[in-house]
Parts: sequence; structure tokens; C-alpha cells
Amino acid sequence: MFALCDCDSFFASCERVFRPELYGKPVVVLSNNDGCIVAMTKEAKALGLKRGMPFFQANDLIRENNVSVFSSNYTLYGDISARVMQLIAEETGDIDIYSIDEAFFGIDGFKPDMLHESLVNLRRKIYKGIGIPVSIGVGPTRTLAKVASHFAKKIPGYHGVCIIDNDEKRLKALQLFPVGDVWGIGRQFRKKLEYYGITTAYDFQNKQESWISRLFNLPGVRTWKELRGIPCKDISELPEKQSICTSRSFGEMVTEWDKMVESVANFTASCARKLRTQHTVAGSLTVFILTNRFREDLPQYMNSTTIQFITPTDSTLLLTKYAISALSIIWRKGYHYKKCGVILTNISTNTSIQQNLFDTTDHVKQQQLTRAIDAINKKEGTDTVHLAVQSESFSKWNLKQEHKSPCYTTNIKDVLVVKA
Repeated sequence: MFALCDCDSFFASCERVFRPELYGKPVVVLSNNDGCIVAMTKEAKALGLKRGMPFFQANDLIRENNVSVFSSNYTLYGDISARVMQLIAEETGDIDIYSIDEAFFGIDGFKPDMLHESLVNLRRKIYKGIGIPVSIGVGPTRTLAKVASHFAKKIPGYHGVCIIDNDEKRLKALQLFPVGDVWGIGRQFRKKLEYYGITTAYDFQNKQESWISRLFNLPGVRTWKELRGIPCKDISELPEKQSICTSRSFGEMVTEWDKMVESVANFTASCARKLRTQHTVAGSLTVFILTNRFREDLPQYMNSTTIQFITPTDSTLLLTKYAISALSIIWRKGYHYKKCGVILTNISTNTSIQQNLFDTTDHVKQQQLTRAIDAINKKEGTDTVHLAVQSESFSKWNLKQEHKSPCYTTNIKDVLVVKA
């Protein structure tokens, strides 16, 4: 059996920890640059606010209902996440962190007849010790544990803990669970399933394995087996990203070439780090730029271009060179640019790079240089060593965070002062 602990409305819950007057009140957290809503409490959802809604569109609704608004504070969220994970590890001794707000853990240390009560107590301990509400789902596979955590969060009678431990519960849960919400089924996968009349997880698991294998290959078969109670999916086996994108809306519109180059260079460096983290290389790169379509008083322009590499690479130096070349193709002077981004595609593992006879780049030297820079940055901090085109002031001028909360747990200047 697998257990999954899922923090409820995590970003918004982190903001509430140090603002107890916000409990029971609507709270939303905005994306980088305060662009759109990325997290909210159930009270905010009840007002009609939705994840992904642009902030300017939600402004009237937010003001009318006194919704508390916060800019993303990932330093705070990361620290609180670490505290939650540490507490789970102390209680269970076996934890597998899946994301900033989710972790699988073992339940061997709990008595079977006391499992629900023990997990309810763990949930209470996390809330009392850290202030973060969590939901816990248990199932014979990781996929079913995620299904159970969904019902633990939605149905008050479960007291935050749902256990799927027999076929009757499994089938009942799958009949109520949309197939598009199943772990491992993406948007394209969902569309294909719905084309064949499969709308629930129950419909999916009822199909024959041969049919699943023919249409959806091995990943689909693994998901199918997991829904039927056969464990075969591990976190480490999740497929690498097939594309990597870093983009951002600017706090102030950009009109200068140097500033845009700086942005593109930093975005490319971020994409390159993600490539190397998952041990992959990219075969092509796309750069896009666009103006603010809501500023009807300004001329509008948007464009993108893609460059195909002779040899796939993960080198920040080479990728930045390609990105700036791409930018030079689409850049037009005289416009006020609101957003730009870099997308890496044609991603493959770095153990099977196809060489090209006409490529004159010394890729061995590039790899050695990249490894040396990564080693220094890992020891001394991100971007301690960086390309000259990447300005150290990049984050200061490029990011808008008008509603950011203090870093209560990581900055001594932000520690709360209690007056007795």
C-alpha cells in the first residue's frame, strides 16, 4: 500500500500561516510578475475565481469581495515544504518527495486496524506543528493513492484521509473520477480517450490490455495496470519533459535591444539548467517576443522563430548563442515589448547524441566547461559564474512583485516580533 500526503491550496496556505486573520477568508497567489492566479483557497474558488485567470480580469471581483492577494514567494514556500516533508519523514521513516506540496510515504509502521486514525493524527500533527492543512490518500498503487487523496480533500466525512483498500472501494472511486484527472494522462491523452467514449477512470480500466497497448503504448499500459491495483509506476520512471519553456511578462515594457538580449540569455540559461538536471539535450530552440495586446494606444507586434541545431546540446554557451541569433531575426525596433520566452524542443537523452560530420564545434570541450561551471555554481550558489550577457541586476528590473509577503522563516530581517 502507498500513501500520498498532498498539501491543500499550498501556496495560499503558506501565506495564511503568518496571517491567522486570513483563515476562512478568500486568498489568491499570483504568478511571477503578478500576471495571473496560480493558487487560491476554497473561499476564493467559491467566488468564481479560477486558476490561470489574468489578474487584471479578476481585479473587480477581488476588490468587491476583499480577497487577499499575494505575489509568489517561492523562498517561503520552499522552506515550509521542507518542514512538512521533514515531519512526515520523522513520523514514517520512509518518504519519496514528488513535488513541492506532495510526497509518497510508507505505512508499514502503522497498525492496519488503526491506519485511518493514525493518519488523521498525522494530519493533525502537521497542521498543529506547521499550520499547513493536508489530505492523505492510501491505495495499493501510487496512482490509486492520488485518486484517494482527491476524495480525501473533497469529502468532509473522510476527515482528510481516504483509504482505498479493496476492490469495491476502488471501483466506486474510479466511477466518480474523470479520466483526465488521472496521474499520467495528459491533455492529448485525454482527448484521445474521450474520442473513444472513455470519460472516467473506470471506463479506462475496463478496456482490454491489448487495446490500451495498441493505442497508448507502455505508459498507457502502466497507468491502466495501476488503476487495476497492480503497482508498476515509480516516480523515477516518469518520462522526461519533451519541451522546456522559460518565459515571463516584464514588470516594465522593454524597448531596448540590450535589455531584451539580457532577458533571452537568462531564460536560455534557466532552460539549459533544466536540461542538464534531467540528463537530456535539445535539438532545437524557439524564441518568441510580443507586445502588450491590451495597450491599444501602442503599435502591436509578435513573432517567433526556431533554430535547428546541427548537434543536440545542453551547453548554456551554445544555446545562448543560438537564442540571440534567433532574437536578431525577429527583433523590430520601435515597439514596447511586454513578454518574451525561450522554448527548447526535440529533447533526447544525453547518452545517445547523434554527431554530425559537418559540425565544427568541440562538444567535448563544451561539456567540460559546462561541468566546471555547474560544479562552482552548485557550491557557491546559482549563477555565481554566468555569461557576461546575463546581468546580475536581471531579477531586479525584470520581475514585478507588488504583493510579496516577507520571507518569515529564511530572512532574519523578516522574523516576526511578538510583543507580550
